[in-house]
Amino acid sequence: QGTLGVAVPVRSRDELGQLTTAFNQMNADLARANQARRQMTADIAHDLRTPLSVIKGYCEGLRDGVLKPTPHTFQTMYQEAEHLSLLVEDLRTLSLADAGELKLTRQRVSPRELLERTAAAHQLRAQERQVALLINAAASLPEVNVDPERMAQVLNNLVGNALRYTPAGGQITLAATKNDNNVLL
Repeated sequence: QGTLGVAVPVRSRDELGQLTTAFNQMNADLARANQARRQMTADIAHDLRTPLSVIKGYCEGLRDGVLKPTPHTFQTMYQEAEHLSLLVEDLRTLSLADAGELKLTRQRVSPRELLERTAAAHQLRAQERQVALLINAAASLPEVNVDPERMAQVLNNLVGNALRYTPAGGQITLAATKNDNNVLL
């Protein structure tokens, strides 16, 4: 009847019992996946609510004359709109991945280049927050076969989160090393 998480009693050890066990496992897996999807939806709603609240607050403040229309005010609103755009793009990417339609365009890339690109993308925000962005990766590291755009998404998410939680005066180190036959970022 569509109720997930309810197990059917296993009454035998024959093929019918094995089928019942497999059915119960599938039912439990679906229940876990459904719960994970609900949690992800709640997390996404929370993440979207924050920039929307900031933009709405600034708009109300400007409308009511409480805030002056300064370049700083508009820059803050713009940054929150950019954050919102990134979250929506992340949703699109998740949707494509869920549908099995996320395409990877692999190519050989220098790990140091990936880290430099990420640091450059976050340099202004790091300076504003008084956080040092450091790169620790030898130029001699072997190239990696990855999708540079997807790697940029992953690294940008990690650095974005690190910037949110690193206090002023702190530092974030973007590092790459070689371990056996692997390059670790």
